[in-house]
Amino acid sequence: MKKFAFKLTFAAVALSALAAPSFAQVVKIDGSSTVFPPTEGVAEDFQKLKKGAMKVTVGISGTGGGFKKFCRNETDISNASRPILKAEMEACKAAGVEYYELPVGFDALTVVVNPKNTFLSQLSVAELKTMWEPAAQGKITSWKQVNPAFPDAPIKLYGAGSDSGTFDYFTEAINGKAKASRGDYAATEDDHVTVKGVAGDVNALGYLGYAYYAENQKTLKALPIVEKAGKAAVLPSEQNVINGTYQPLARPIFIYVNTKAMERPEVKEFVAFYMKEGSRIMKEVKYVPLPASAYKNNEEHLAKGKKGTVFGGIAEVGVTIEELQRREAKL
Repeated sequence: MKKFAFKLTFAAVALSALAAPSFAQVVKIDGSSTVFPPTEGVAEDFQKLKKGAMKVTVGISGTGGGFKKFCRNETDISNASRPILKAEMEACKAAGVEYYELPVGFDALTVVVNPKNTFLSQLSVAELKTMWEPAAQGKITSWKQVNPAFPDAPIKLYGAGSDSGTFDYFTEAINGKAKASRGDYAATEDDHVTVKGVAGDVNALGYLGYAYYAENQKTLKALPIVEKAGKAAVLPSEQNVINGTYQPLARPIFIYVNTKAMERPEVKEFVAFYMKEGSRIMKEVKYVPLPASAYKNNEEHLAKGKKGTVFGGIAEVGVTIEELQRREAKL
């Protein structure tokens, strides 16, 4: 995989889709910007292997936007930074779309500030809630209102848009309810916008997938998070995701595959390649790969036709790698 290939803009991705040669067999993917980096990496290596005989297009419309297309039979695979929700399950069912749920890695959702920010060395979940909950809209506008020890400086917030699985997960983890958030912030489905905004404002704060922080460490600073009073602040990292201490912002990421699409050789081969190379590419883009047994379990689900989700339409917070494996084994 070409290093940092995931830095393509949405426009570039869209153009690549339009430029797909008519003679190639095409695999259509859309969805989460968080899952875009590894999926784009897999797609690039797969297309090189196939020497142009198969084309993979990867869009970024957010987890929710991706599921809308997926449940309308417009895509073969949906990238998702959270499990499929009940309303999306119903939409797929109404359209006759069945699917395989394949966890492909873990992300450490990362809270970032400008490196020149000198007053923030960590934040607690409680402090994050103070600035992000719906009641904060139009009222919590200064850092001093979050913590009296902070300066009386304006807060500028950047985060995921409402079609993003990152938005759903962050609001559930921090505010206690998915989609419950103040609305007066710079919202986007493209994490590059958050990177640019926080990098350009010393008083800004944002949240995004770890891969986007990892590739922009010169212009962003990650904050350690205190889950609750009495606990230590924990930085996002592979080790802290694996050992379960980075909570509540560690989360599994997925691809969902249309079962009928899997009957086409190009889709079947691409998914098989993803399961084989996913662990390597997860590491390349700074996400946490699953144990080898998890990818093997995915392959067994595909071979046995085990469709559906183990989450029951709920985007849960705090699921560990170990718990994810236990659930998937019972599907």
